[in-house]
Parts: sequence; C-alpha cells; structure tokens
Amino acid sequence: MDTMIELPAMRRTAELAPNTADATARTVEVVWSAGARVRRASFFGEPYDEELSLDPAHVRLERLNAGAPFLKVHELGALDAVIGSVVPGSARLENGRGIALVRISERDDVEPIWRDIQAGHIRAVSIGYQVHRFEVSKPDGGRELWRAVDWTPFEVSAVPVGADPAAGFRAQQRLHDCVLHRRDALAQRQGAFPMTDQTQPPAAAAAEPHATEETQMTDPTNAAAEPQVRTSETRALSQPIAPDTEAIATRAREGERDRVSTIYDLAGRLNLERGFADDLVRRGVTVDESRRLILDQVATRSDETRTFPHVSIPLGGRDERVTRRDAVANALLHRYSPTLFQLDDSARQYRGMSLLELARESLTNAGVNTRGLSRDEVATRSLHSTSDFPEILSAVTNKTLRQAYETYPRTFMLFCRQVLATDFKAMNRVQLGEAPQLLEVGESGEFKRGTLGESKESYKVKTYGRVVAITRQTLINDDLDAFTRIPAMYGNSIAQLESDVVWGIITANPAMADGNALFHTTHKNLAGTGTALAVDAVGAARAAMALQTGFDKKTVLNIRPAYLIVPAALELKAEQLVAQNLVPADSTKVVPQSIRTLSPISEPRLDAASATAWYLAASPNQIDTIEYAYLEGQQGAYIETRNGFDVDGVEIKCRLDFGAKAIDWRGLYKNPGA
Repeated sequence: MDTMIELPAMRRTAELAPNTADATARTVEVVWSAGARVRRASFFGEPYDEELSLDPAHVRLERLNAGAPFLKVHELGALDAVIGSVVPGSARLENGRGIALVRISERDDVEPIWRDIQAGHIRAVSIGYQVHRFEVSKPDGGRELWRAVDWTPFEVSAVPVGADPAAGFRAQQRLHDCVLHRRDALAQRQGAFPMTDQTQPPAAAAAEPHATEETQMTDPTNAAAEPQVRTSETRALSQPIAPDTEAIATRAREGERDRVSTIYDLAGRLNLERGFADDLVRRGVTVDESRRLILDQVATRSDETRTFPHVSIPLGGRDERVTRRDAVANALLHRYSPTLFQLDDSARQYRGMSLLELARESLTNAGVNTRGLSRDEVATRSLHSTSDFPEILSAVTNKTLRQAYETYPRTFMLFCRQVLATDFKAMNRVQLGEAPQLLEVGESGEFKRGTLGESKESYKVKTYGRVVAITRQTLINDDLDAFTRIPAMYGNSIAQLESDVVWGIITANPAMADGNALFHTTHKNLAGTGTALAVDAVGAARAAMALQTGFDKKTVLNIRPAYLIVPAALELKAEQLVAQNLVPADSTKVVPQSIRTLSPISEPRLDAASATAWYLAASPNQIDTIEYAYLEGQQGAYIETRNGFDVDGVEIKCRLDFGAKAIDWRGLYKNPGA
C-alpha cells in the first residue's frame, strides 16, 4: 500500500576526514553518510527507525555533484553561512559509504575554520537531505522500520559535535512529498502524521474484506489544533480467538517503555526541564496527551522570554495598535506625575482605568475573551500573551527612568569631556604636549623638523547593571508606583553612579601614567601649604596654572581656570567670593573681575574627603582634564523589560556602560584648605 505524505528536510551526523586536507587546493574529503539506522520520534506519531539505503539506484546525487553548499551548522538563511562547496562530480557511493570532496572558501572569516579542520579540531559534519520514498515494514514485536529507497542529499555542514543529540531532528522548513510503501498494510497500525494523509489501497487489497481505512489530519502549522482521526474498520473473523495473557502483558510492557522513552525524547529535544518529563511519566499521561502538554509548555516558555526593546512604526503613519498603546502609556504616566506628563487627547478614555482594567482591555484588543476570567487570570495572561500590555509597561518604565536620570544634577559635566567608546577594550588617550617653537629660516635655509612631546593615559568602559522583578500581585493590587517609582529610582541611581565614578577620581587622587599622583607637587598643581578659600589664595592658584609648562619644560601654556570647585561646606563662601561688589567699603577687599568670572561648582561628595579643600579647573575646550565615556549607542541609562522567566511577572533590567579617567593634570589645581 502506498501513502503520499509531506515531510520536512532532515539532518544526520556524518564524518570529516581531516587527514585528507589539501592546504594548496583547500579541499578535504567528507564521509557524508554510512547508512546507519537511527531512531526517529515525531510529535504526532509513534517512534520509528529510519535507515538510509546506499544502493546507487536509491540515492539522487545530482544536487551534490552540481556543487552543493558546504555550510556552517546548517545555517540556511545567511550568505556568510556558506563556507565552501562540494567539488562538482566528486560525490560518490563507495563500499557502503557516501563520499565527497569539499573545497573551502578563501574568505577571511572562513580562514579560522579551515585551520581548525586541518588541525583536526573540527572533525564532524552533518548532511541535510530529503526523502522522496520510504519502504515501511514492521518486524514482529518491534517498531516500524522506515527505509529510504529514494532520497536526495542537498547540503553538507560542519558541526561542532558529531554525537549531537539534535542530529536527526527535523528542521521546520518547507515540506516535500514522500511516498510510504507499506509491505503489509493489515499488519501495520496506521500512525498519525503531521500532514494530510490520504490512503488509496491497491485493487488487490480492496477486493479483500479485511479492512478499509480513511484518515484525516489537521494542519500541523496550527499549534492549538489537536490531531483528529476518523477510522472505519470492518473485520471478518472466522472463529473466536482465545486471549493470550502473556502476549498481552508483553505488549503492555513494550507500550509502557515506548511511552516513557517518547516522553523523555521529546522533552529532551525541546530543552524542557527533566522534572517536567518525570511528572508526565509518573502520572501515567498518555503519549498523545503528553505531546499536547509539551507543546503548551514550549509555547508558554516562548511567550515568557519575549523582549520589547523597540517599537516599530510602519511607513506612511502610525497604525491603530501603536496609537492605542501610546495612549495607554500616556494615561499611566499622567497618573504617575500630572505635572511632568501632560495628558493627550487620545489618552483621556483610559485616564480613570486601573492597571487590571487596562490589562483586560489589552487582552480584549488582542482577541482574547476575558469574560469570566478572575483577576489573577487576567493578570497572568496579560503578562504572558500576545497582548500589548508588556510593551505598554516597557514604555512607561523607560520614560520614567529617563526623566529621573536627566533630572539628577551631575556637576562634573561642566569641566569634563565626554567621548564615545566603540567597544570594551582599553582606550589609550595621548596627552599632547606643546608644538615645537618655530625657528628662523635664513635665505636658502632648510626647515628643521620638530616633534611633539606626549604622555599616554589608558582606561576602558565598564558595565554596571541590576534586575528587579515586578510580580503579578503588583498588577492585581493596582500598584502603579512599582512600574513608575522603581524605574525613577533606578534613573537616580544610575546618575549617582556616574557622579561617584568621576568625583571618585578627584577624591582618590590616583596615579597617572608618569607614576605620580594626579595632584602632586611634581605636577605643580598642588599647593604646598593649605590656605583658606580667599582672594589671595585663588590668585596664587590661578598663577600656578598659568605658569604650567609643556613637556619640554620651557613652553608656558598660560592655562586659565574656568571653574571654582568646592565642597558643600564652602559653597556659600565660594558664591560670596565671585559675587559682584557694588559699593565696597574697603578697596583692598574688592574681588578682581578675573576671579569673579569663575563659575562655582559645589559637590557634596568632596566633603567626605575634606571639608576645606578646594580646586580650580580649566575648560575642557582649552586643555584635557577628566574624560568620561559611554559605549556607542548606549549613552546614559538603558532599560529593558521582559516577561519574567524566574518569577511570575515582569523583569526590569537597568544597564550602564560607563568609564572615566583623568587625562591631564595641568588643567586641575588643588589647595588642601585650612
């Protein structure tokens, strides 16, 4: 009996022979099949054994001999996955094995793979193939044997592990027709396949009164549908058969073994927890019911790990779903802070709704019937479904965090310079010296060459982050603060971290590339004796900065301070020092204009180190002082949300990629104070 079914392309482990590698021709032989028998298990049928016939009449080698691709781990969707090709005409069957010669690409990104193949580090390959015809038989008491008697290998792939449990797992790709030829139709139990199965018995079989069978299957692409089988069967028995209790017991044991092995096999191939499979086995769940529960578990896990870092807007305008999502987010933000977030007209309809009511609304808009659902069911489904509610919460948390981050006062930004880092590698900053002085050139004279002195400082960007979970209990309790106040606090925390890093450089006084501390008498930027903040002391510090020289120890740089940096304890005194003197009682107490042009910066982090020390800093446009860097594309605070995997709710992850370093000491000056 022949049956027409649909099958996806399949894969099977093969072998690479690195000792045949030719470095000049960049070729190596592969054993792409040895015809070994492997066990197969599908979602909708009983396990069976598969065997690839290596009879030359049964294997179509046209695609291999036409130059089939040599891929990287069966990647079929990217051009850079092609790392070579089968040499045309080299595929052959020899001594029960399929052999081919593969030529490796000369691209730069393929070179490491080619070196590993020659060294023997990469030894395993796998083939992708399509079966056009199976001959199906079933030995007494055994499982079905599907022998491929018409099949086509169409690609060869390098894989990391030849004994990969996923070898033979059917890739979910376009289906193709395949004929099943059953040698004894009456002896076979027609299985349920993930396909449309129409059986046409041959004329000889139709004439016999033994059995007639019609099978209809649902579309396998519908994950929610369950296989439905209609079978009509009539049998003619000449005499009653006495039951064989031993045979019945044997079949029961075999059925139980098949049930247990099938459940563990499916759960393992889909990377489900061992405990989940143990529970199905322990409860005696049938194979069909286990398949349904396993599919549900996979779908649930897929929903739980969705992330929403971006919102896409179609060309030509905003669709209704995006507009509604933004309106709900605006209503929640206005409820959080009416002064910071004005209510849009489109959001007024959602203004008085609670979090749970908005969750129910999102489920309804997604086509989910919420009638009769409890508060807990609404909360759970809205956080683990295709509704817009997780995206709405993501938008709310992003905006509240960004608003708080930008509001926090970061005083270091005035006298420091910002740059962007392209990666996490160490960045070397060259501290340039002065240009060499120009020399007089006489008539017909020669221009003499000069060099720039330099000193190098190095630092790199580091990653800081934290994850906090918001559970469904928060949603049920309508606790909006959890989705707004927590991200806002994270925004403050990230801004504080940046300030801690930069001001920590000032207070820690770290060593520079020359081995001396940032503020050091050798650098001529540290007062020998501490003096209180006053006009004379500031004047002396300003003069010291102006007299700083280049690396040649001769060129005067004439650095002019722009900022007066003080701890909070000296903030009032600094403001008084730079204030305008309208009618001075004593001309000796007049503050010069050059000092009054200084911009005071008060930073409370300095008080912990010293409540009397004060500093002068030049503008970063005149000379380098302290440099701080963000990772390119991740400037400032970054937040991401996802449906909780470890908790029943939403997880919020905050991340900061940031680094800072003092680049040049000559733009800074410190007086310990008194």
